[in-house]
Amino acid sequence: MPELSTNLKHVAPVLELQGIRKSFNVGADNEIEVLHGIDMCLYPGDFCAVVGPSGSGKSTLLNTVGLLDRPSSGSLRITGLEATQLSDAQLTHLRGHSIGFVFQYHHLLSAFSALENVMMPMYAAQGLMDANMRERAAQLLDSVGMRPWLHAPANRLSGGQQQRVAVARALAMQPALILADEPTGNLDSKSADGVFALLRSVCKEHATAVLFVTHNQELSERCDRTIEVIDGRLGQGAGE
Repeated sequence: MPELSTNLKHVAPVLELQGIRKSFNVGADNEIEVLHGIDMCLYPGDFCAVVGPSGSGKSTLLNTVGLLDRPSSGSLRITGLEATQLSDAQLTHLRGHSIGFVFQYHHLLSAFSALENVMMPMYAAQGLMDANMRERAAQLLDSVGMRPWLHAPANRLSGGQQQRVAVARALAMQPALILADEPTGNLDSKSADGVFALLRSVCKEHATAVLFVTHNQELSERCDRTIEVIDGRLGQGAGE
């Protein structure tokens, strides 16, 4: 397995999973356990691909890491905080401030401009819009090559441009961890390569940990690490 991008395992992990299990329909006749004791760590600057066939548990793992679903048991730490002990309100705060999301479907607000879309996470956290927020959003869009389209409505942008806006939005709160769920799945090869390169650049420049779910073998081979999920379990050595 390739070395961690930081090459410093003594650095505190951004993400740490220990014995994570996730079951659905608990207590019912059709109860099913989807994740079976997952152990995994991500460190600052770690760029990690998650691969596996459909139905293997990748989405459940990502939803659990992203604090969208609570695990049934085990320990889940984000930036040192034990998430399994937090209230729903505390989870929302931790998710909003420490995790950025980039999805296959960008989920931009189509009637709003690129600038306004990037401002949204900051607005949600702060409750009002100000000049500093607008300036940071503009800087982020500039950093992803979108300055000429600051005021363009999201629905007027190409697929590749929309994903660049989505990456900028994911960085709005300076998260320690970015979760990217098939972010290149709907893009042509040139746009996909551009979005991948952008995420790699973000990871390196900001020492942000990136968990990159993909079915694209060529892209997964360009990541620092690859974790394979098979039937709710990680491949050998995946948690290192």
